[in-house]
Amino acid sequence: MRKPALSAVVLSLLLFGAADVARAQLAEPAQKFVQVANGYQVIPDITYLTANGYDARLDIYQPLRLAGPNPTLVYFHGGGWTAGSKEISSLTFLPYLEMGWTVVNVEYRLASVSLAPAAVEDARCALRWMYRNARQYNFDLAKVVLTGNSAGGHLALTTGVLPASAGMERQCPGDRGPGPVSTEELKVAAIINWYGITDVVELLDGPNMRSYAVAWLGSMSNREEIAKRVSPLTYVRPGLPPVLTIHGDADPTVPYSQAVRLQQALAGAGVSTELVTVPGGKHGNFSLAENLKIYTAIRGFLAKHSLLARTSSN
Repeated sequence: MRKPALSAVVLSLLLFGAADVARAQLAEPAQKFVQVANGYQVIPDITYLTANGYDARLDIYQPLRLAGPNPTLVYFHGGGWTAGSKEISSLTFLPYLEMGWTVVNVEYRLASVSLAPAAVEDARCALRWMYRNARQYNFDLAKVVLTGNSAGGHLALTTGVLPASAGMERQCPGDRGPGPVSTEELKVAAIINWYGITDVVELLDGPNMRSYAVAWLGSMSNREEIAKRVSPLTYVRPGLPPVLTIHGDADPTVPYSQAVRLQQALAGAGVSTELVTVPGGKHGNFSLAENLKIYTAIRGFLAKHSLLARTSSN
């Protein structure tokens, strides 16, 4: 599963707007990229969970000289829960670095390490780890946005919509003392879903069966029950965070109908939701014009929910 392909030129346009880039020619984009390169530190490979003998890790991209809590993007890579890595995805969230955001880039157990629902459990534990370490790393817990593409979009959705009662973070570190397990609800400000899976059950059999979903669930006798537990559509209800979905209507990997069903279900529950449809769009690798439209929608979405303002001190 492929993430959105963004060249340096595309990123320049997305970060600053076509008109601004035209006025500034090449000087301003070059200056902005230098500012990002010199204004950030990377804290790599922090272990947030150990399970099945596997250390699940995350990287933090953090503006230098932060004076306090900072808006934070949490990114989950794609790959059908069977492939991919956090290292190949760093350019994907470059627009948020330019805006001064902190970015947490999360890896999780793939099917070769542990079948479903392990990836969902890991993603939830990553968010709970952020809650426990917000003060140390200046995460603004009131301005946490989740995003990811494909399977990563699915994990962004599940991480943001699952209630604590779903029991997907019982194994998280920090909940293993003599007292009761923490049931604090994990809340986020918004979710940006790039063509993520919303109904895993649909992908196990029938005309929309997908091999990556079959591999993730394996031969478990209760695979449909687990698939329902990890499907974002299962948890649609009033009070969820705003959701923006981007999906091509000719996607051969994740059916576009899943995005439409999510949009309809969220709207029916009174949740603020938007669907950006890419006509003829496949599974990522959108064109320059398509990416310009998408990132214009993303900036509008963030502004609408008071999440666009730059708070970095650098």
